[in-house]
Amino acid sequence: MSNESSHALLHPSAAIAQFAATLRYEDLPEEVVSRCEDLFLDTMGSILAGSSSPAVLAMGSFAKQMGPSDGPAMDFVRRAGTTPYFAAMVNAASTHVVEQDDVHNGAVFHPAAVVFPPALAVAQAIGATGKDFITACVVGYEVGIRVGEFLGRSHYKIFHTTATAGNLAAATAVGRLLNLNTDQMLNAIGSAGTTAAGLWEFLRDAADSKQLHTAHASTAGMQAAYLAQEGFTGAQRILEGKQGMAAGLSQDADVNKLVDRLGSRWALTETSFKFHASCRHTHPAADALQAAMKANALQADDIESVVTHVHQGAIDVLGPVTDPQTVHQSKFSMGTVLALIALRDSADLTGFDEALGQDRVVAFRDRVTMAIDEEVDTAYPQRWIGKVTVTTKDGRTFEGRVDEPKGDPGNTLSRPEIEDKVMRLGTYRSAATPEQVKALIEYVWALRDKTDLKGLIA
Repeated sequence: MSNESSHALLHPSAAIAQFAATLRYEDLPEEVVSRCEDLFLDTMGSILAGSSSPAVLAMGSFAKQMGPSDGPAMDFVRRAGTTPYFAAMVNAASTHVVEQDDVHNGAVFHPAAVVFPPALAVAQAIGATGKDFITACVVGYEVGIRVGEFLGRSHYKIFHTTATAGNLAAATAVGRLLNLNTDQMLNAIGSAGTTAAGLWEFLRDAADSKQLHTAHASTAGMQAAYLAQEGFTGAQRILEGKQGMAAGLSQDADVNKLVDRLGSRWALTETSFKFHASCRHTHPAADALQAAMKANALQADDIESVVTHVHQGAIDVLGPVTDPQTVHQSKFSMGTVLALIALRDSADLTGFDEALGQDRVVAFRDRVTMAIDEEVDTAYPQRWIGKVTVTTKDGRTFEGRVDEPKGDPGNTLSRPEIEDKVMRLGTYRSAATPEQVKALIEYVWALRDKTDLKGLIA
């Protein structure tokens, strides 16, 4: 009997647990291994780029106060050894802050920020090989993405899916490294599910909660896995049970999505890279505006207004941000992102650093509106279509459209493009030297052959 057939005989939470506990490196297609390496390198760039953020430095200070002065896992913010728990906490916060980490469209979920930091910290602590690490990370991606899809659009309206599904992604990735058996993995899933949380309200206040979301998910998942190893039990049907996650956190949960082709459909390969340094909901419109301006030889000063035709999720997340007060909040402002595209032809990290309060950016921002579009909303979240209507000051109207934003699987980044992105991220605000980033790139391209994951960054 195939693994896929075996999973189908179990209730969904148990099927997920069996998959997570039994997946082997030998089961992974080459394209999955290769893409996992791509995503890991991309993530390391984000960790370095976020390391000087005040929110991340606060998390690092907390870890220093509460944790040991040394340990087997690397905190890449302080460049110090610590326990896996505190390394995962700080690195996960840093991964998410510059808004360059990956996203799975269908789940509306950022797997990298809650899979790689806890898995790497544990792998360093226990001396796991590169192949062990890759296998565990694939488990985390496959489980987390399916949980995000299962919880549905109603969940995402209130809850930050990366913070909720992220608990289970982290728990199963760490559980795989710890070689939990199926029963132990199910207990870990139960504990991770009951501690899942993370609300969008922080966007209205420019609060730092988004970094807490990934830090908490990574450490709560790790805690669940280590407790399960010690015999600690968790709810057996935490996902689909009568008082489980779906019952409490969703109105449109689809249990079939939990076990969708487990072991044959590799959701990790569906994950998108983020090309712009902003909330993913802004990317389709940004690419569409860029296309319209290039096709019609428009300059920012030619444009009177831009209407972005979006899905409801974009309005839910971006709508509260009308007057961004911080650089991070500005990345959730559709108008700010499109202003940078119009004025600079780029919405990169340095652009956002310079944009806050800039008169030309504010003036363009206030001429951008969002409107729900039936085609775009119906396609979402499986497809994130970008559509804009541009009206010029002399009364002309132009349409812009992209069906796959830059970074999506059908319009992905090549390895040279990933290297270029990571070089820019890694050297941002002198987080690392060019030589260190080049060495990191070489290290990750040989990840599957590593006997341990020490010395990732000098």
